[in-house]
Amino acid sequence: MPDLIDLRSDTVTQPSAAMREAIAAAPVGDDQFGEDPTVNLLQERIAAILGKESALWLPTGTMANQVALRVLTRPGDDVVVSQESHAVWHETGASAANAGVQFTSVGSKGCFTPEDFVAAVKPRGHVTYPPTTLVEIENTHNRAGGIVFPQDAVERICTVAAEREVATYLDGARLWNAAVASGRRPAELAAPFDLVSVALSKGLGAPGGSVLAGSRQVVQRCVRYRRMLGGAMRQVGLFAAAGLHALDHNVHRLADDHANARVIADRLSTSRQIVLDSATVRTNIVVFGLVADAPDAPTVVDRARARGVLLFAFGPRTLRAVTHLDVSRPQCERAADVLLAVVET
Repeated sequence: MPDLIDLRSDTVTQPSAAMREAIAAAPVGDDQFGEDPTVNLLQERIAAILGKESALWLPTGTMANQVALRVLTRPGDDVVVSQESHAVWHETGASAANAGVQFTSVGSKGCFTPEDFVAAVKPRGHVTYPPTTLVEIENTHNRAGGIVFPQDAVERICTVAAEREVATYLDGARLWNAAVASGRRPAELAAPFDLVSVALSKGLGAPGGSVLAGSRQVVQRCVRYRRMLGGAMRQVGLFAAAGLHALDHNVHRLADDHANARVIADRLSTSRQIVLDSATVRTNIVVFGLVADAPDAPTVVDRARARGVLLFAFGPRTLRAVTHLDVSRPQCERAADVLLAVVET
């Protein structure tokens, strides 16, 4: 079907002609020896954007999260995260297999308070408890519908964590969306954390790549674990060139994706078969539920696909639609009409 409207994720985008030209023209070298000039440029630029001393390119966001865990925790440690965080739900158990950590999930709707965090912290040296050594915040939060974590809460959580010698990590795969939606600079959002990750392959539309940023000491430790997990690559300036192009051309236009997501949310929220507060949609992710007498999520996915719209089922009665640079306003309007029709059939 040639005119599919693909709302499954913002990772489905195709490199533009201009991005492909940048990839083809990129000077490259062996990144394991630190000799890929395009990777080095990207790392320097991301570090500056995030206000950190150093940065390291990795092939995927999941690997970035896993490397962060290896660097900031030890096997058997406890990590405090939000409910339904990416690290718990979308990495196929990697954190247990690779880092040997356990998670304590707190809060609701993608957020938690400093009080939630303090109540969850397990002390070092306890006879039975695993020590809490890391708190991880996901911003924006995928399964909570792309919500932006309140920055005042971020700052207070990180302050309390430092007082308890608990490290802090920001899973900022969609931090660019959080920055545009909140009107804050990425460096401001990243400032309270010891280590931060950002993705280039989601809202920014590059074909791959994530970056970790922090102090030189912490990032240097990340290099070893990147290699241990198979992420030490060679002439990856091809990916870095796509990332640099994305930074130059695809950040400010994220506001268009956010507006398109609200178009979809506003239309879906008119249906009595759908559970959705459109006011909560601030970025490019629309997560909505289906009432008991509506078709279930797999049925809606199948019916929508038959009409040219692709979306993702999060559960038996929960669905996600994600806007991105490869879907236009008219396409989003059409997709919303299709979803209304298949839900109310």
